[in-house]
Amino acid sequence: MSTGTAVSARVARRHPRPPWVGFYGVTGSWPTAVALGIGIGFWEVVGRVAEFRFFPPFSEVLGRLFEMIGNGEIIPPLTGSLTNLAIGFGISVVFGITIGLLMGAYRRVEAALDIYVYALLTAPSLVFAPIMFSIFGLGPEPIIGVIVIYTIFIIIINTTSAVQTVPRGLIEMGRSYCASDWEIFRRIIIPAALPMIMAGLRLAGARAVEGMINGELFIAAVGLGAVISRAGARFDATTVLAVLVLTLSIAFLVVRIIKSIDTRVTSWLPETQRGLR
Repeated sequence: MSTGTAVSARVARRHPRPPWVGFYGVTGSWPTAVALGIGIGFWEVVGRVAEFRFFPPFSEVLGRLFEMIGNGEIIPPLTGSLTNLAIGFGISVVFGITIGLLMGAYRRVEAALDIYVYALLTAPSLVFAPIMFSIFGLGPEPIIGVIVIYTIFIIIINTTSAVQTVPRGLIEMGRSYCASDWEIFRRIIIPAALPMIMAGLRLAGARAVEGMINGELFIAAVGLGAVISRAGARFDATTVLAVLVLTLSIAFLVVRIIKSIDTRVTSWLPETQRGLR
């Protein structure tokens, strides 16, 4: 056994990894599964015991979802919605990170844009739906615009804060080695800011799904929003909840994908910090 391996083994024995730190982070995977099972069980029991007309049991909702997938009814709307989601979120990521990096690195840029970013963040996002419709007309463009409005400002603010909270000692160390401003930005600031930037992307990913559904509901009856609108018009609660379950699954999948990317791009972090994030 090499000296480095022996030292690592001794450190691991003295400071064992906390048992609650699992593959998915601090909580691990089993508490998530247990909590999800309890929620589904509660839904099923309430739906069968109370027999509310507009609150069917989870088994019926899941059966309706599989039925729509099996007969292909949900596939075209789902494809359209996911396309809008991918385009809108992609635009937000590119422009949000770029603007956030500029605001974090240059005080004058932050002073010029800060008031607009926070004003648009606090404004109700659906207020911009009619504006998007009047600009782009009927089609996917206004829905994509709503998705961008829902997500880009979260990314900008998180990226700006991530750059501004990089320890000054790291930057001074880079300067002591005669690194140029570009080298400091590329090799020190961006890697140090990545964990917080990725946290902002996770928040924005869930918001993007919300913007997708709201845009389809309130601007144009297309995609999954059209399925919800038609089912709601005929008081079909089972179909509405089935699409809701599908939407929540999409949001969870988006967050998991971003989390997986986060794990790869921040692989240089110590394991203790990765587990506690």
